[in-house]
Amino acid sequence: MPGTQTGTRIRPLDELDIGAIVRIDERIGGIYRPEIWEQRVGYYLRRDPGASQVAEVDGTVVGFMLGDLRVGEFGLEEPAGWLERFGIDPDHRGRDLGRLMFGAMAEHFRSNGARSVRTLVDRRDATIAGFLRALGLGASPLEALEMPLEGEPR
Repeated sequence: MPGTQTGTRIRPLDELDIGAIVRIDERIGGIYRPEIWEQRVGYYLRRDPGASQVAEVDGTVVGFMLGDLRVGEFGLEEPAGWLERFGIDPDHRGRDLGRLMFGAMAEHFRSNGARSVRTLVDRRDATIAGFLRALGLGASPLEALEMPLEGEPR
């Protein structure tokens, strides 16, 4: 695939990847959060161990994509893949790693009966929204609703 690095491998997430995910997250956001990632990785490994993927370059994890297959979410009985969290080390962006991880996730979802992949994105984050659109995700008939718990209801 054009732009892909030599020595690249996409594989399912493993609990031993937590340290690498913490490092990637800290490089992206500037905050060290091992407890968050230990909890999230455990959650995804329990729910759907084959769905979440990591990208390795020359044996080092440089990207992750977390999600799972769900049935019955929001009253929808058809199985659907959910993409929830992802990150790529800034030094390895622009090399199709996100697309490769997404492809592996989508294949897992498809082989387990899903006919769609869903996610939520903050409209104000044009970079993430653009990346997701480039993967083929688009507007959905589902609408995200929220209510602040502080102050007055909307």
